[in-house]
This record gives sequence, structure tokens and C-alpha cells, in this order.
Amino acid sequence: MEKYRAVKETDRIYPLGVTVVEGGAHFSVVSGSEACALVLFAKGKKKPLAKLNFSQEDRLGNVWNMTVNGDFTDVEYCFEINGRLEADPYGCQFSGRESWGSSHQVSRVLRASVLMEDYDWEGDAPLEYPYEDCVVYRLHPRGFTKHSSSKVKDRGCLSGIAEKIPYLKELGITTVELMPFTEFQEVMMPEGARKNPYEKYEPTGKLNYWGFVPGQRMAPKASYCSGAVKHPAREMKDLVKSLHKAGIELVIDLFFTGLEEPCYVLDTIRFWAREYHVDGVHIVGFAPEDLLARDPYLSNLKIWADHWSQVPLPAGSKKRLAEYNDRFETDMRRLLKGDEDQINSLVFHSKHNPKEFGTINYMANVNGFTLMDMVSYEQKHNEANGENNSDGPDYNYSWNCGVEGPSRKKKVMEMRRKQLRNAVLMLFLSQGTPLLMAGDEFGRTKGGNNNSYCQDNEISWINWNLLKTNQELFQFVKYMIQFRKKHRVFHMEQEPKVMDYLGCGDPDISFHGVKAWCPEFENFRRQLGIMYCGSYAVNEDGTNDNSFFVAYNMHWEPHEFSLPNLPRGQKWHVAINTDEGIRNGIYPEGEELLLDKQKQFMVPSRSIVVFIGK
Repeated sequence: MEKYRAVKETDRIYPLGVTVVEGGAHFSVVSGSEACALVLFAKGKKKPLAKLNFSQEDRLGNVWNMTVNGDFTDVEYCFEINGRLEADPYGCQFSGRESWGSSHQVSRVLRASVLMEDYDWEGDAPLEYPYEDCVVYRLHPRGFTKHSSSKVKDRGCLSGIAEKIPYLKELGITTVELMPFTEFQEVMMPEGARKNPYEKYEPTGKLNYWGFVPGQRMAPKASYCSGAVKHPAREMKDLVKSLHKAGIELVIDLFFTGLEEPCYVLDTIRFWAREYHVDGVHIVGFAPEDLLARDPYLSNLKIWADHWSQVPLPAGSKKRLAEYNDRFETDMRRLLKGDEDQINSLVFHSKHNPKEFGTINYMANVNGFTLMDMVSYEQKHNEANGENNSDGPDYNYSWNCGVEGPSRKKKVMEMRRKQLRNAVLMLFLSQGTPLLMAGDEFGRTKGGNNNSYCQDNEISWINWNLLKTNQELFQFVKYMIQFRKKHRVFHMEQEPKVMDYLGCGDPDISFHGVKAWCPEFENFRRQLGIMYCGSYAVNEDGTNDNSFFVAYNMHWEPHEFSLPNLPRGQKWHVAINTDEGIRNGIYPEGEELLLDKQKQFMVPSRSIVVFIGK
């Protein structure tokens, strides 16, 4: 006990958690109990080094404070509150859960390191890409590389993600979104409190693979790190720095229940921005959105939440907030499968890009069918979850193209490939920020499971062998990312006004039916033409972009579209036609198909054709 001694500290308020001070460390914890103690351990040892009681004199409200002198090298700590050991919610690195899925770790109290090692960031800083230039790629920190086909050294680890950076660069994405990676208990226990003290309280046998549960929000998960000796903070910082060196942003998922104190949520997000240089945070669950939106420390940080429309922003604020919900997914899937009354939704989503905040668009995400399963299944197949297929969303807005599940029928396979090309076009030709779920670019499947929260196996892990099997889909996605980046008309800084505000003779964007300049919005319509005027978009070299006409025909019958007139000297060429499977729908730059007839074009059933004016 003499080795560690509490000393009187006055006239200073420290942040919650641990703060290194001259001669020792200061500890602060929130507790409404009448007594609280600090418990110190030597790293790897079960028996405490010391137990120091907090003094009532150093209590401010429900915050207990203590400064302790001593050498804290390889020392860990937790708190004793109401006779129980509890982990510090502000802890930055924990021991006790180094092995993924080990039930022996359930009863262990997490102990946080007092001292954190220094880290050389080498001048690293967040990249701050504007939303209109971002292409997001969401991945699971374990499942991204856990499958043996990933061919990385550190499978299922944060360092394994870094090994895949060359692939991410080849694909063309700008921003990685990392699913929950902070410390949480993956071994699932029975729901509810223990009612019978004599009843065994044992793990259910399931693992929470996704991680959308309460946990220690300021510490990277030790079991997501490589090596016999875990260094979670170092490995996470290495990942951030490696991504930034490759020109890729990192946005992290943080889950909040809504029961946390607003100051804790604010402190957590500030911590990740300050200590880990992350480019953004996706708030999953509930958080004090007004505080986050107005916080000056977060003025350059991307923050994603379900809705932002009612949050007042300071004058001159950067466009750093973004809405992240499934409205685009639901509407565009319904359009894709041919549901009626979806043309107005296409109009809305094709141009939706509010001035105040961004919008994240996706055709598939964590919850629900993968992109490939969306065209392969009409019913969920969650039997492996052990809940009699009663879990997961009942509405998937999917179409199996004639056969439920895998099929070798040529017509079914051709239709699925075309529908996938259609889905990719819908995503990348819309003005909002596109998001891909990892593996969807090469046909990842979960066998129809639309709620794989507990599947830590090949249902959830990405099978990289599909990259070769579905090479055409990968090449199409890769091409569309580059196509979008090159043509500013598809990712404008501001939402198109549907007006000729430059006086050039055409609106920035205009909507058409099968007859030019005659849009049709009756509920039974499944056709729409969208013209983009290149005069409103300036390329990097200072020249205007090309003009485009995109013909959407989601009907099961072909329709002839009349094409709007181009400026004198220009003619329409086909740049993309999703019906042309033999060429994967692509006419590469310089090889676009010049139309013999410049007035009309027969668009095949369930197809999208992109015309470029040259």
C-alpha cells in the first residue's frame, strides 16, 4: 500500500478517467454510490496491488476524484462501487478479453491500462473529403479478412484490414466505414435479470458478431488485434495512419443506447477525433444530436445519424453532418423489382443532396439481404439463427428472378446479373454519397440470411474466392466508381435546382417520360428519363462536363424513348447499357456507341441505358 499513495489535489478539475500527472496519475469516476474505491493490479496478476478509497472531500456532485503518486508502469486499474468491481467507462485499453468468443472471459472484470504508450503520427491528419467526392465502403473488422480466402497474414484483425489497402485502392473507394470495433462482450448471455439465484446463468452458445451492444466505447477491441501480446491502441492507430497514407478516410461506428449521459457521448466522440484522427463517426442508436452538431471541437468531423433536419447549425458551418437511413434502399429496391408508384421516388433520390447535410445512399447494408441475395431470394432464410426464422425484417423488397436461391438456369443468371448492374447504376448515378457493403462488389451471399447478427462463420465472413467467380460484377462496380468520379454532373456540390439558372438553354437536370420533356408520374409508370446538362458541372481541368441522358425502364416490357436534342455539333452515344451482358453493359471511354438514330432509342425491359453527348 505504501507504494501507491493518495495525495491532496486542489484547485483543478481533471477529465473523467485517468490523467497522467507529475509523480503519478489522477483518477476520476462517476458514481452515485456513497463509497467508491480505486483498485490497482500488476498487469497479468489476479491479486490487487492496492485498494485506495476515494475521499468524500474530493467528491464533486457524483464525480469522485483522486490523485495517486507512484510508478504505474504495467499497472492496470478498475473501480469498486457498492462492493463490486467495475470497469472504467473512460478506459482506453483493456485486458481480460483478448480471445474472441471465449466464455471463460465472461465473468472477468475488464482492467484498463493506466499508462498509454506514445505514438508517432508522422504528421498525419484527417483527410476531410467533401461528401460529393466520397465513395463509402462499410466492413466488419473481423469478417472482412477472417475467411481463409482473404490471403492475409493477420486474418480477422485490424492489421488484416491494412493488408487489404491495395485492394481498396484498386476498387476506388475513398472512405472506409468500420463496424463496431470497440471493446464489447460478444458471448451472449440469457436476456433479462437472473430471477432464480440457484439457476445456472450460462452463455446461450451464441456470439454477438455485429457488436451493436453497450461496451467500453473508448477502447479498441483486444480480440480484433494480432499477435500473442495485444496492442489494441497501437494497431488501431496504425490502421488509421495507413489508410490516410493511401488517401482513404476512416469513419467509425459507435453504438449508444440513449441511456448514456450526453457528456459521455460527447467525450467519446471528441476522444476518437483527438486521439485517433478518425475522419468521422456513424452514430448507431441514440445520441444528443444537437450537442454534437454544435460542438466546436467537432467542426471538421463527419457525423452520421438517422436524421439531422431539425438540428440548428452555427452560421458558416461546414457540410459535415449526413443522414444515414434505409429510405434510399427501400425505395430503389422497390423500383428495381418493378413495383408501381416508384417514379417519384426515383426523381427524389436521383437529385437529393441537401445544402445543410449530406445523405448516405446504399442498396444493401448490414441488416437485410446482401446485394446478391436481393436478386436471389424473396424470403428470408434465418434458420441458422435458432429462432425459427422469426427474426430479421420481413420486408426485403427483393425479387429472386424466378428461382429461390442458387440457380444454374441461364435466363435466371442473366437476369440476376442485369438486375445487379441496374442496382449499381441506381446507386452511383444518384447525387448522394454512395455506400457499398464489403463484398457486395463481387456477389457476396449470406444464403438468404437477412439478420446474421450471431453468425461468426462463413455466413458472415467474406469469401474472397467470389472475386474470381463474379469478376464481371466487380469490374462493373469498379468501372462505375471511376465513371462517377470523372463526371461531375453525377456528384454535384449542391442539389440540382431543375432550373436553367445559367441561361444556357437547358436546366441543370430535367425529367422526361418516353417522350422528351414530358415526364409521366402516374402510379403505373415504370419509365423515366433524366437529362444532365454538362454546362453546370466543371471538371478538374476547368472544362465543362458532358451532357447525359439516363433512360430508366423498370417495366417488364421494352419502351421506346425519345431523346432530347443536344447542342449543335454534338450527338448521342451509348456509354452504358445494362441489357448488354455480352459486354458487361460497358462501352469504355472512347468506344461509346454512336447512335444511327438520334431521335429515338428502344430501351429493353428492366434495363438502364446511359447516353453521353459528344
